[in-house]
Amino acid sequence: MTEEITYTGPRRILSGIQASGALHLGNYLGALKRFVALQDQGAPCFLFVADLHAITVWQDPAVLTAQTREIAAAYLASGLDPARSVIFPQSAVRAHAELAWIFNCVARLGWLDRMTQFKEKSGKHKERSSVGLYTYPVLQAADILVYKATEVPTGEDQKQHLELTRDIAAKFNTDFGVPGFFPQPEPLIQGPAPRVMSLRDGSAKMSKSDPSDQSRINLMDDADAIAAKVKKARTDPEPLPETLDALDARPEAKNLVAIYAALADLSREQVLAQFAGQGFGAFKPKLAELAVESLAPITAEMRRLMAAPDEIDRVLKDGAERAAAIADPVVEETKRIVGFWGA
Repeated sequence: MTEEITYTGPRRILSGIQASGALHLGNYLGALKRFVALQDQGAPCFLFVADLHAITVWQDPAVLTAQTREIAAAYLASGLDPARSVIFPQSAVRAHAELAWIFNCVARLGWLDRMTQFKEKSGKHKERSSVGLYTYPVLQAADILVYKATEVPTGEDQKQHLELTRDIAAKFNTDFGVPGFFPQPEPLIQGPAPRVMSLRDGSAKMSKSDPSDQSRINLMDDADAIAAKVKKARTDPEPLPETLDALDARPEAKNLVAIYAALADLSREQVLAQFAGQGFGAFKPKLAELAVESLAPITAEMRRLMAAPDEIDRVLKDGAERAAAIADPVVEETKRIVGFWGA
């Protein structure tokens, strides 16, 4: 479904990280570092901890609370300023869930049946999956449109869900005769390393859910752990090539070059110009040194914040109040448009 819609509201950027599992290098390079860059460019950012999405699979309640604080700590430690960006827990703003129900009645089963991530996550026994896992792309649409966000930093694996958001916005606007009420948000998928791969398998994304801790560099890893994981990262026996084309058939080498480039704010071409002809025995120590140098300040600040939960909670409470001040009027106007009594 496509529709030409003119939206004249303010620019707003929204994204979030799910509160499940330890944050890792992929989260930093693919999300946190990009959020900070957008903030520093003056973009109005709404950044939430996706705890509603987390419970689409069972979560230990105490662990969920701790992980919510840990993600908030990572936001702050990475350089996000709560005075400039709105940082909050998704569940603390009721408008997300309320708008999601309305959108459940706008979206169509055929649209959700095409969502490839549900098929991947549910596996061979989709009947055992929660209804929430099936419908969470609709909640994602509500997350975005409850703030009338115009841009969403996202990876390629989430692009399909953003297309669903656009379809829901267009259908709502058309069904209720309110052209331009909800915007058509655009993806922001540019970035130095939007898709960081596993250190054990260059064809698989670095993931919190991978059973092997050696597959990822966690943001809470110390310098020794980082160095050991880089040293053990899977590679091949060939030296680094001179051109990107020569990397295409070498997924592990390509991944390590991309990580170095992102951490050093260089292009992959510049990295190859520096290391072409050298083996991984020379390259890996340089990469480990760079990773430790880049992550050590973030790790130290995260640990400080995790030891001061009241400081994190103040940020989250303030952010939730500021987020609700934007989201609640959008939901109230949506309810009026739908025809709910008293709206």
